[in-house]
Amino acid sequence: MNYRLDQRDPNQSERLTASLGRLMPVMRGEGRRIALALTAILVTSAASLSAPVVIGHIVDTVITAADYAGLAMWSLLLLAIFLVGLVSSYLQTRTMGGVGRRILFNLRNAIFTKLQELPVAFFNQNRAGDLISRINNDTDKLNQFFAQALVQFLGNAFLIIGAGVLLLVLDVRLGVVALLPAVLVLVVTQLLGAWVKRITYQSLTTMGGLSGEIQESLANFKVIVAFNRLDFFRDRFAAANDANYAASVKAGIASSIFVPLYALASTLGQLVVLAYGIVLIADGQLTVGLLIGFLLYVTSFYTPLRQLASIWSSLQLALAALDRISEVLSLSSDLKMMPPGPVTGTSLVRFENVSFRYPDGKDVLRNVSFTLERGKTYALVGPTGGGKTTTASLMARLYDPTQGRVLLDGIDIRSIPPEIRAGRIGFILQEPFLFSGTVRDNIRYGSDAITALDDEHLRQRLDAAGLSAILARFERGLDTEVSAAGDAMSLGQRQLIAFIRAVLRQPDLLILDEATANIDTVTEQLLGAILEQLPPTTTKVVIAHRLNTIDNADEIFFVNARDVTAAGSMQSAIEMLMVGDKAS
Repeated sequence: MNYRLDQRDPNQSERLTASLGRLMPVMRGEGRRIALALTAILVTSAASLSAPVVIGHIVDTVITAADYAGLAMWSLLLLAIFLVGLVSSYLQTRTMGGVGRRILFNLRNAIFTKLQELPVAFFNQNRAGDLISRINNDTDKLNQFFAQALVQFLGNAFLIIGAGVLLLVLDVRLGVVALLPAVLVLVVTQLLGAWVKRITYQSLTTMGGLSGEIQESLANFKVIVAFNRLDFFRDRFAAANDANYAASVKAGIASSIFVPLYALASTLGQLVVLAYGIVLIADGQLTVGLLIGFLLYVTSFYTPLRQLASIWSSLQLALAALDRISEVLSLSSDLKMMPPGPVTGTSLVRFENVSFRYPDGKDVLRNVSFTLERGKTYALVGPTGGGKTTTASLMARLYDPTQGRVLLDGIDIRSIPPEIRAGRIGFILQEPFLFSGTVRDNIRYGSDAITALDDEHLRQRLDAAGLSAILARFERGLDTEVSAAGDAMSLGQRQLIAFIRAVLRQPDLLILDEATANIDTVTEQLLGAILEQLPPTTTKVVIAHRLNTIDNADEIFFVNARDVTAAGSMQSAIEMLMVGDKAS
């Protein structure tokens, strides 16, 4: 399955509805607060729209009649209106600020949870830096929109609608004249909207690319220094930075293009209303107070329209960010659970006509069949790139076959729940991944049974498995600090921790993918003795290039040219390996 992100057309309008639908679960529980904020926005808008009516009445009635007592009363009413608007404006801002932060929290949890559900293939096809950008940068764009821009957007929208209706109610002729420039700019906005969204989406995409370059450079900094290729990565970063800069400039221009356009429409609207209003006053069809109130409503209409233009960039950023976030949330793992089927056979692992290919790649395995029996040790040998690790990954269901099936204990491995499968299969990689924390934290990871053990029972478990001698190689034992970056200990030490973690679970199937490549000979012999203490029913699969690590294997398989072949003797394996290396 192709999991590569940023491969879809960001202009498809139907995707907006789907994206908003995926956003609804993270907004669950915010209904009352959003309703309160909307009520406050309506009150603020009503206060703003009622002020021109009061001012017009004061000019036409109170000031004309020189009613100073009435002037004081109406002024107090006007002050009360402004105070109500101030309080409701504060309430809406504070409420939506909290809503935005909670949505940000829930959204990041949702994305991270979704990432945990996706298979290894997804992470092979997408850069970690871009995923980090989606979790941090894109979600923050949505938070800013909900906390700030959305309040302004809705408040201005209510003001525009209310002012537009009142303009038409007060005088249809002046209202039509006042709204005509707005209609023209809205048509232009509609025509340019898709282009602006596309440019903004590209800006966020290049930001993800820039994050990817930074992440890769920092992760491989030792290699960069060792080969003295700072210039190479500097050039790559500069290229990514230049691309992001160019895209950001385009996005800024695209988003701000509406600000002067809307300002021009506002100026035209006011000038036309003022000119036409003077004509109507001269004809006796309009009062001065009504014209003042009308001009205030024109201002109430166009000022929020200009503000909408200024926050248009925030809206477009939010929509583009929502698109990128929705891309992740819409994905589902292709490692689907299958209903349990009948148990067939007694071997621990069986490949039945298995074929496999990576997305957009050639076949790695084609129509492969073989079995692994309980308690035996098997070796997978072959040239680099021949498919050894892929074969082992299919055993652990890191991938599913393109065709055929893999059976574990006579059951299709796709019907075994992940938690049960993970408990029965141990996988030790050549470059193990450890978490920041202690040795204790890392060997407990992924096993509820071992996590439940206190230190005393954990040490007893280590003694029984013959692992205490390995643990003694760490200065502070279980309390030894582990850094995820790997700077605090050697790769060999990290491999020992991964070894303890896997062996302590006593899995039915233990896969060692070059697991002793970075370990000295003495330690390798110690690990070999520990492996001998595993239950006699444990099946071991060893992937190795060094033939001395597989000379005790019960059976050797040669993996190459999309096939898995029983090699027979060690001498046959050596001959096949030499032929395979020459062919590759």
